[in-house]
Amino acid sequence: MIEQQETKSTTRRVSCIVCPMSCVGEVEIAEGQVIRTAGFSCERGRVYAKTEVTAPKRVLTTTVKIHGGALSLLPVVSRQPLPKGKIAACVRCLAAVEVQAPVREGEIIAENILGLGVDIVASRDVAAVLPLQ
Repeated sequence: MIEQQETKSTTRRVSCIVCPMSCVGEVEIAEGQVIRTAGFSCERGRVYAKTEVTAPKRVLTTTVKIHGGALSLLPVVSRQPLPKGKIAACVRCLAAVEVQAPVREGEIIAENILGLGVDIVASRDVAAVLPLQ
């Protein structure tokens, strides 16, 4: 007689943020692997839910210091989502970054931040301002 080991699984509810339907579904996980999804109306929702429970990622939006510009802070964003657990370390790294105006939207501000393969880019133009004489 062959004995089957019972694998303990957990179920997590996930609210999808991929589209306006905002499906709420369930993801069942056993031994770190997704074994079932339910309640999502599209494939994008299922993929999001699987990623959210196994390796969550977030887009980082913050600011860095800019000198000689019309603004004192430059808004920046990650080009791709970053691992959720690395967001705080990325923000600490960016706190030390200072750029000189002018800056164009999409310009790389921090390339390959923390070796994660993700660039941080300017999310708007900031013109240079001439100092008053």
